[in-house]
Amino acid sequence: MTAEKALLGCMMKENYLIGDTMIKAEHFADPRHQALYKQMQMRHQQGKLVDLVTLSTTVDMEPCGGISYLHDLQSCTNVKKFEEYEWLVLEKWKEREKSNILTIAKEEDWEIQKVIHALDQINETKIDDYLPISTGLVDLYEAPWQEEKQIKGMLTGIKRLDQMTNGFQAGELTVVAARPSMGKTDVMLHFAKQAGWHEGLPIIFSLEMPNKSLIQRLIASTGTINRLKLRNPHQYLSQAQKQQWPELIGHVSETNIQIFDGAGQTVAEMRAKIRKLIHENPNKQPLVLIDYLTLIRPEHHYGGNAHMQVTEITKRLKGMAKEMNCPVLLLAQLNRAVEQRQNKRPMMSDIRESGSVEQDADVIIFLYRDRYYDRDSEEKHLELIISKNRNGPVGTVMANYNEFTGGIRDVHD
Repeated sequence: MTAEKALLGCMMKENYLIGDTMIKAEHFADPRHQALYKQMQMRHQQGKLVDLVTLSTTVDMEPCGGISYLHDLQSCTNVKKFEEYEWLVLEKWKEREKSNILTIAKEEDWEIQKVIHALDQINETKIDDYLPISTGLVDLYEAPWQEEKQIKGMLTGIKRLDQMTNGFQAGELTVVAARPSMGKTDVMLHFAKQAGWHEGLPIIFSLEMPNKSLIQRLIASTGTINRLKLRNPHQYLSQAQKQQWPELIGHVSETNIQIFDGAGQTVAEMRAKIRKLIHENPNKQPLVLIDYLTLIRPEHHYGGNAHMQVTEITKRLKGMAKEMNCPVLLLAQLNRAVEQRQNKRPMMSDIRESGSVEQDADVIIFLYRDRYYDRDSEEKHLELIISKNRNGPVGTVMANYNEFTGGIRDVHD
């Protein structure tokens, strides 16, 4: 019952969770929790506050365990673990349902196929994913006579990339992979800025680089300032750069980028933070950017099996993109196998050993720069190699990249 109490306590602390949760009253085992949850839902639907005071003064608390029980619920609260509590409550409900089915099957002497079918239905239970075919057909009935509205994703500021991917799409997981120092973080920050300047809500999880370093990179790339100068702006910035500084800071501020730089976060912890920001910014489309894959902490250790850990993480990230209806961009670091080849451009085979990344990602983009390997090379472009694109073509897109400022520019600008 502890998970049920914790779940209700979280909802009392953050009321928006009442509307976001997948849990229904019948999923609770304790009748007190069922009664309380129904009252909380009713008040929330009416737009009323749900907390210790409002519940104790407006609701008959006897069926819900009394006022002292509400105090007890609040002591179990940890909003960051809300989705873990949801999962536990749902799993316990499934166990009870399976037990009930087996009891009824024994009493009524069901055939084995009927038992298996009933158990499978519980295992596959999902919330709010029901659509009768009639509804879907009604939506499409007028399609031949109406011009289809193209669903534009979150644009990247690189025209050719936008043409091939149609921007970052809600519900999709995009993986940007490269060797260290190839420009992954600068590319991520470029995408974040573009999203923010076009009414999006960029949410960055920087699991390695502290927020101060990210902000310095944002300023340098936006103002075309050599990053080294920002180690001591007072000493190294020119007078002209100092005069432009307030305007530059204002322009970067307009991106509305949200940064979380805690190390070793789990996907569940990220989800809790994203959910809160979405609630606080209901009119902005979020874009989640994570730097980077192997620094995310898995929920399970799997005996140290890195392949299994990565598989868990990418599947959870893909699930998060779908459930929260937002694009998720994940940076990944390629291993040294690339360095052993004469042509060092990354290929799909370079990512196949990394759990189920290739399977779970909707789009996979590799980064490559000739000058990374040959400082004398005349080729100064950054190649964005689209090797997987579930809903569009693959191919290579060129961008201008300034490794000193971190600035990314479309080659057509």
